Amino acid sequence: MDIDDAIGTAGARLRALRRDRGMTLAQVEEATGISTSTLSRLESGGRRATLELLLPLARVYGTTLDELVRPPGVPDPRVRARPIRRDGMTMLPLTRHASGLQAYKMVLPPGRRTVPQPRTHEGYEWLYVLSGRLRLVLGDTETVLEPGEAAEFDTRMPHWFGTQDGGSVEMLSLFGAQGERAHVRASTVRRD
Repeated sequence: MDIDDAIGTAGARLRALRRDRGMTLAQVEEATGISTSTLSRLESGGRRATLELLLPLARVYGTTLDELVRPPGVPDPRVRARPIRRDGMTMLPLTRHASGLQAYKMVLPPGRRTVPQPRTHEGYEWLYVLSGRLRLVLGDTETVLEPGEAAEFDTRMPHWFGTQDGGSVEMLSLFGAQGERAHVRASTVRRD
C-alpha cells in the first residue's frame, strides 16, 4: 500500500476513533477548531486528510499519526497514551479507548495525597496495590491496602485514596464510568 492509499483509509479510522471515545462531531470541532462539515467529509472520504488536520485530531484522540494512517491489517497492540497528572498523582493509561472499562497504572508520589477529600461520581472502580501502602476511605470506613491486595467499590459512595505513611504508592485501577464491574477470581494471602 502506498502513502496515498494509507492516507485515504484514514477517514474510517477517524470515525472509529471518535466513536470509541464517545465524542460527537461538535465535540471534536470544539476541541480542534476543525469544522463539523470538514470532519464529516474527512470521515466519509470526501476530503483528503492533511497533516494540518491530522495533528490536532491525533492529539484529541490520544493517538499517533502512524496509527491514523497505518495500512490496514494487524493493528499495533501497544498503548501509547501520555501520562495524565491530576490531584497530585500520575495516571498512565493502559487502555486506548475512553469508553467502557479503562485501565490505569497510578503512581502517588511520597508525601502527596495525605489529607482525605472524599468525592463521588458515576462509575465503579477496582484497585490493586503493586507497592506501598494505600489508604482508602469509603464513606465512614478507612482501610489500608498492602501490596497484593485489591478493593472494589461503587464510586457514587464518597471515596478517596492516598498514601498511608507518606511513602509512594503504585497501583492498578480499572474504572467503568457506566458502573461496569470487573469480574476477578483471586484470593489474598495475609502476612502476619
